[in-house]
Parts: sequence; C-alpha cells; structure tokens
Amino acid sequence: MILLIRIFHGIITLFFLICIAYVYYSGIIDRLNFWSYLAMVALIVEGLIVSMNNGICPLGRLHNKYGDDKTFFELFLPRPIAKKAVPFLGFVATIGLLLLLF
Repeated sequence: MILLIRIFHGIITLFFLICIAYVYYSGIIDRLNFWSYLAMVALIVEGLIVSMNNGICPLGRLHNKYGDDKTFFELFLPRPIAKKAVPFLGFVATIGLLLLLF
C-alpha cells in the first residue's frame, strides 16, 4: 500500500510541478489560455489547502496512516531539506503567479 501511496503522491507532485512550469511559461510568453487558468486555479487551490494544513502537504498524513515513515520529498532529499520543499515550491509558485499578473 505504501508503494501505491508514493506513486499516487508522485503523480500529484508531477502535476503541480507542471502547473508551476506552465505558469512561468505563460508569464514569459505573455499569453493566457485555458491551460494557464487551469494551472493557476490548481496552484491557488493547492496553496489554500496547504496553508490550512499549517504549511504541510496533506498527503503526508496519508503516508503516516499506512506506516510510511518518510514524506514524499524525503524519498529524494535529506530530511532537513525535504521539510522545506513544500514552502519553497509554494514560494516559487507564488512568484510565477505574480509574473502572470504583471
């Protein structure tokens, strides 16, 4: 079950990383389209959910529920850096969203 949770979390993470990249792309080429709006809404909703969860990815609780002792980013990064991954990506996403506004 832990492997399935990690795969699911990986797919969700990949989706949000693509959203961040597309927001930057849209801002750089100065063009908004359906995909830009979809990416913006997804990032804003995710940001609100994470904010309401005290800056922690809500899927981390799913990992814990099934006995996974590592968060998703701890699979790739040392624990001190992994703990800062979600706030860092939130910051990067915010900068991208601001880029679209201007």
